[in-house]
Amino acid sequence: MNRNLWLMVAAQALLLTNNVAFIAINGLVGLALAPYSWMATLPVMGYVVGGALATGPVAWTQSRFGRKASFLIGLAVAVVSALVAAFAIFSSNFWLLVTATVVAGYYNANGQLYRFAAAELAAPDFRERAVSWVLAGGLVGAVLGPNLAKWTQHLGDAPFAGAYATLAVLAVLSMGVVSLVKFPPVPPKKKGADSGRPLSVIMRQPVFIVSTAAAALGYGVMNLLMAASPIAMQVCGHPFKDAALVLEWHVIGMFAPGFFTGGLIKRYGAIPIMAVGVLLNLLCIAIALSGIEVMHFLAALFLLGLGWNFLFTAGTALSLQSYRPEEKDKVQGAINFCVFAVMVVTSFSSGALVTTQGWTLLNYGSLVPVLLCGAAVLWYVLRGRAQLAA
Repeated sequence: MNRNLWLMVAAQALLLTNNVAFIAINGLVGLALAPYSWMATLPVMGYVVGGALATGPVAWTQSRFGRKASFLIGLAVAVVSALVAAFAIFSSNFWLLVTATVVAGYYNANGQLYRFAAAELAAPDFRERAVSWVLAGGLVGAVLGPNLAKWTQHLGDAPFAGAYATLAVLAVLSMGVVSLVKFPPVPPKKKGADSGRPLSVIMRQPVFIVSTAAAALGYGVMNLLMAASPIAMQVCGHPFKDAALVLEWHVIGMFAPGFFTGGLIKRYGAIPIMAVGVLLNLLCIAIALSGIEVMHFLAALFLLGLGWNFLFTAGTALSLQSYRPEEKDKVQGAINFCVFAVMVVTSFSSGALVTTQGWTLLNYGSLVPVLLCGAAVLWYVLRGRAQLAA
């Protein structure tokens, strides 16, 4: 761990503070402002849609201007979007809130590249651990994000407007952190220089398919259940402070394993860690279906976080084998687009299912991405054994 990596850990911590606070309040604010209850998670979906739409522009700015400039642009967008979201609450304008979260997705799309930037700032034999440690920086967000939403809930005249304004301040702080990182210089772009293989060729590689499936589907099931949990707990009669506690332990589950997941991947390989992530998600769903007390929500969401960490960290580490240095920007952009595309579907499904069909049916629906991810891992293992036997 060098100075630059520690700064990226801090940047990741601030990113996750923003993201977790967004998840904690967007659905509830959406429920209060939406014309129909099934639209409650549209602000959550807007954040994801914005991220998906921004993957192309972000990949271009990363390639053209380098990591630092692109990250700082994303943080400037975060400041503006948070202030617009606060104004949307004061004006009771649901669609302005959705617009603000879509714009904020540009920041999220940049932040999703922090883990790849960390791998480039580390020695080759430390890349898996660098990814894992930077993701572990989200542990700060796990504690700070829900509590920040709770502390600032009534700051100002309108509920949660102060929380959005506080997120703008955090984005300014993050700009200071990122500006201190010394990224590798942007190599000059020579006319006609080799940009590597076509993206269609890279995406057909089994290693790309399984690593992206783990990252995207792991994120999908996590988003499906996490986005709905504050609404489900409110429907079940639990106060917001309990929802904040559940989200806190969920995100602790997401990022606390980051201190050792990289070492586990280095020792056992990415595929076994992905398989454990699938099993943890299945256990999460089993507990969520067993009851609606606070402890059921807490235990299920904590295991959901653990499952996400194993799938996402292992998927990211394995994806590093799918591309060459000159291909990194387009491939990383493609991976993040797949992640965001799955999250768009799950964000909308989350609000629609939990408000119309209930928490139980939502959990049964979450089996779909979990089983698809398990099938991808099994296919990769069987394919590898078949090649060895040939």
